[in-house]
Amino acid sequence: MSEKKVAIVTGAAGGIGEAIVRKLGEKGFRVLGTGRNAGKLQALKDALGGSMEFEFHAADIQADDAPKAIVDAAMAKFGRLDALVNNAGSFNFGPVHATTDDMLDEVFGISLRAPFRLCREALVHMREGSSIVFIGSTWGLYGTPGGGAYSTVKAGQIGLMQTMAAEYGPKGVRSNYVAPTVVRTEMTDAYWDLDFFRRTNHELTPLARECSAQDVANMVAFLASDEAAMVNGQTIAVDGGISTTRYLAPEAIGAVRQ
Repeated sequence: MSEKKVAIVTGAAGGIGEAIVRKLGEKGFRVLGTGRNAGKLQALKDALGGSMEFEFHAADIQADDAPKAIVDAAMAKFGRLDALVNNAGSFNFGPVHATTDDMLDEVFGISLRAPFRLCREALVHMREGSSIVFIGSTWGLYGTPGGGAYSTVKAGQIGLMQTMAAEYGPKGVRSNYVAPTVVRTEMTDAYWDLDFFRRTNHELTPLARECSAQDVANMVAFLASDEAAMVNGQTIAVDGGISTTRYLAPEAIGAVRQ
C-alpha cells in the first residue's frame, strides 16, 4: 500500500472544492472527489491531467447509501483514508419566517446530515494522524439577518466538529472547522455585485481584498497536513477580520443617509 496520503473532498467540482483538490494534490495527497455531476467531475479529472492522482465518485450526498459508497470507493481505489473535507453545501438562505420545509430539509440534508453520516463512515478507516475538516462559514459564528437554515447548520457543524475533536482526538484523529467569509463562486455570483451584499460583507472587512477559493484551500491543506498535528477542535476564520472587528469602510462611514 502506498504511503501517500488520501483525502476525500465533497463538492469537489465547485470553485472552492476544485481549489482544495488542487492544493491537496500539490501537497502530495491522492484525492477522491465527489459531487452530483459526473460530467463536471470528469472535466476536473481531465483538467488535472497527470499533475496528481485524482479519482471521483459521483453521488448525491443526501442519498442514504452515498456516504458508505463514497468511502468504499476511496478505499477501493487507494486503500487508505487520511483526510475528509466536508465541503459540499447549499447556499439556500432566508429569514426563518420565509423558510419552507423544503428549504430546511435541503440545507440540513446537504450541510449537516450528510457530513455527519460521512464522518461516521470515514472514522472506521482513519488512523492516527488523520484529519477531518469542515468548510463552514462566518455565518455560523455570528447572527446574520436572513441567515435562517444556512446559519443554523453552519453553527451545527461547529458543534459536531468540537464533539468529534473530543471523542476521536485521543485516537489521533483531528477535527477542525474553516469559516470563510463570502467567496465568489457559482453559488454567490448572482449576489456579488448587489449593493446590500457589498455593504454587509466587503464594507465590514478590514482587509481591502476579496477572499478567494485559494485562501480557503491553503487553510484546508495546512489542517490536513502534519504541520497542524496539534491543531484540534478549532474554528478558524478565513475572513480578513470581519468576524472579530467592528470595522467599517471609510466610504460607509461617510455615506449620507437619505
